[in-house]
Amino acid sequence: MRRRILLTLLASTSIVLIAFLVPLMVIIGDLAVDRAQRQVVLEIQPLVSRIPVVGDEDLAALVASFTASSGRGVTLVLADGSTVGEPRPIDPAVALAREQGAFFTEAPGGRDLLVPVYTEDGEAVLRVFVPADELTAAVPRARLTLALLGLGLLALSVGLGLLLARAFLRPIGELSATAERLAGGELAARVPPSGIREIDTAGGALNRLAGRVRELLSLEREEVADLAHRLRTPVAALRLDAETLPAADASDRLRDDVDRLERMVDEVIREARRPLRADLPASADLCAVVRDRTAFWAVLAEDQARPMAVVVPGTALFVAAEDRDLADALDALIGNVFSHTPDGVAFRVAVGRTTDGAAWVEVSDAGPGLPGAEVLERGSSEAGSTGLGLDIARRTAERAGGSIELGGAPGGGALVRLVLQPAPIAG
Repeated sequence: MRRRILLTLLASTSIVLIAFLVPLMVIIGDLAVDRAQRQVVLEIQPLVSRIPVVGDEDLAALVASFTASSGRGVTLVLADGSTVGEPRPIDPAVALAREQGAFFTEAPGGRDLLVPVYTEDGEAVLRVFVPADELTAAVPRARLTLALLGLGLLALSVGLGLLLARAFLRPIGELSATAERLAGGELAARVPPSGIREIDTAGGALNRLAGRVRELLSLEREEVADLAHRLRTPVAALRLDAETLPAADASDRLRDDVDRLERMVDEVIREARRPLRADLPASADLCAVVRDRTAFWAVLAEDQARPMAVVVPGTALFVAAEDRDLADALDALIGNVFSHTPDGVAFRVAVGRTTDGAAWVEVSDAGPGLPGAEVLERGSSEAGSTGLGLDIARRTAERAGGSIELGGAPGGGALVRLVLQPAPIAG
């Protein structure tokens, strides 16, 4: 946009300057020639005034003296056709000067000034040669001055164009930046007023749209949370009914299903209550979170005779996520191991760094493995799972600028890896 504005100003200014300067340069050339001719006329006035008052014998000396002092070629054509001074052929211009008076005529290499004068023998004609260089001596300098003036005006127009472009493009840039921030999820971003009616109209519409989107998202989250809260009542009733059943494999499975359903409802409520966007950049020590959550699950792993390996670097590894989000994602991944593999199956939690500086955390087990990448789809059901566990982990990774990877463990089980971008450096 800036380049287009500058090109438009340059094109319009150039057209105006060409239309103005070219005729002016032509006029200046004509004026310079006229000025040089008037100077020659004034220069020969003393000679013209003295010729009538000197005798014929003194004309040669007078013309020679003027030629020596002025450096011009001077020829005096007498009434009888003879000449005094520089010999020049007599052409019809001499007769025309006797009839019409003084005038300039073109000559090889310049112009001739012909002036009729009176002598003792009759009317003579004084012919003075003016070189072309003398006639146009001031023209190059004048034209150069005009060209420099034109370039200065062109530079001035470019400077003014840059100022105008900056004043015009700044609010457009703010509008674009606000749109980018809104697209990135920063729904609190707003377009500041610019004083330009058209841009303010577009900015106001974008601000209203952002407010409406924020309002609808908040309403949707409240509705989801409200629905999840309503589910707690029948889940609690179902738990009470399951507790009254006699101990048996079917009742144990029913209690496990109720526990799993209750955990899923709690996860839905927690996700629905999550803020749309944090005010400050998120940052958390991935290693510390992994140590904390593996220590929590170690008790259950020991109870189920599950060998658990934890591989965590000794130094801190900060990623662009919150502690709570990482803990929820890690709990979801480890919980899947306990939910989908038999007791006694080993699992491993490891943390590392990729070659491009990102961090990763992976949970792998020695169980039957994952059925496929479709388990990431929200609401998919596989072996009694709602799929929300992996979905929570996926969204945590994406909020941290990373991704989730599904694969097979070396022992044949499942492997889930979260890739997380490093936390931004403060200041």
